[in-house]
Amino acid sequence: MPSSPRIAVIGSANTDLTTFTDVFPRPGETLFGKDFAMGFGGKGANQAVASRLCGAQVLMVAKVGGDLFGRATIDNFTSFGIDTTHVQIVADAPTGVAPIFVEPNGQNRIIVVKGANDRLMPADVEAAAADLRGVDAIILQFEIPLETVYHSIRFARAHDIRCIVNPAPAVPAELSALTGADLFIPNESEAEQLTGLPVRSEAEAAACAAALLARGFRRVVVTLGARGSLVADVAGHRHVPAFTVGCVDTSGAGDAFIGSLAVFLAEGVPEQEALSRANLYAALSTTRVGTQKSFPRRADFETEWDRRNGASLRSSA
Repeated sequence: MPSSPRIAVIGSANTDLTTFTDVFPRPGETLFGKDFAMGFGGKGANQAVASRLCGAQVLMVAKVGGDLFGRATIDNFTSFGIDTTHVQIVADAPTGVAPIFVEPNGQNRIIVVKGANDRLMPADVEAAAADLRGVDAIILQFEIPLETVYHSIRFARAHDIRCIVNPAPAVPAELSALTGADLFIPNESEAEQLTGLPVRSEAEAAACAAALLARGFRRVVVTLGARGSLVADVAGHRHVPAFTVGCVDTSGAGDAFIGSLAVFLAEGVPEQEALSRANLYAALSTTRVGTQKSFPRRADFETEWDRRNGASLRSSA
């Protein structure tokens, strides 16, 4: 394989606190829960882990709180071999957390507290500039202040660095400040919220992508879940089919797609194949429970990629 690409993620890092319970307490009532799980999340952190597991050298630019969760988050990055030089601890802010309450039927209620993520400012990007200038791609999401996202896009453009923007979660944004991205990658619901257009079919996804291109974006990829993805530019659009897997948990699949795609493109894989590979990587992540712990390692992914391609070649022979 080519030498390891260098990927920077400027984004969020959260701690997921999941409580499993039969019923939710009434006001003033205390109940015993059935189980509890703590995990590491945040879209930025998830994408960084996916890129790292795909073989990239990964630099994380983020902020965590001066609490136990903050230290644990940094230790988690380190355990994957992610560079935490620019993961700063904010003494007077909590680490971003997501308390999740899950009923037996799978219904959940989530309250996200952004905490230190909201302290990641353009000045922090500039503080990391010397290291950022040496990367092959910068990945951004919307769980940090938008002014930092806008600034990072301008930084990438100024230094000729591929910039991938994942507008998740969808929040009101200045689209003109986002058009400098090389790849703009919303999912179906995010594309709908950004354009006001429905995305219930491939044709509607193509129309939505065309609307974003008309706003100044150069290349748009709409992820379509179990239907794959659609890529569009001024020359037209192409649908990239999904892969069939035994899905058990879709959490983090979009992040797996983003993080792996950045690596495949940085390695020089042709775009169509890179998108197909990212579709498979994301699909494989849904075959296990959780987010980061469900992401496959590169060797396991390549084995499955070769198996699937071999099957396709045999069936077409």
